[in-house]
Amino acid sequence: MVLPLRYSKGWLVVGWLLVVIATILSLLPGSSLPEVPTGVDKLEHAIAYGGLTLWFTGIYPRSRYITIAVALLALGAAIEWAQGAMHLGRSRDLLDVIANSVGIVSGIVVSLIWLGGWAQRLEDWMRERART
Repeated sequence: MVLPLRYSKGWLVVGWLLVVIATILSLLPGSSLPEVPTGVDKLEHAIAYGGLTLWFTGIYPRSRYITIAVALLALGAAIEWAQGAMHLGRSRDLLDVIANSVGIVSGIVVSLIWLGGWAQRLEDWMRERART
């Protein structure tokens, strides 16, 4: 159950589109990707999964944060498995899963401290602006 949001379906659609985009980008053949310096891809993983975590913790209540974290961790692990199984110039990398986990944990911490429920606050702000 999402937070009581006026645009809950829209927030969910955007969230799932972000998941689809992250999945597609993660499964592109290795030859389709630009070269990045060693270690930068881990930062990309952490940022991507941190962003996904922040998105979903913005539209779901705190009681769902563990579910969000587990689901995103499972997504990242499944993508890593698929990269190794596809034989398209990508490989499984446990360090990628660890980087995803760092992003997820960071997103949860930031949500608990500050950004959790951001969508509800944004909608409230938009509603107040519309009244004036």
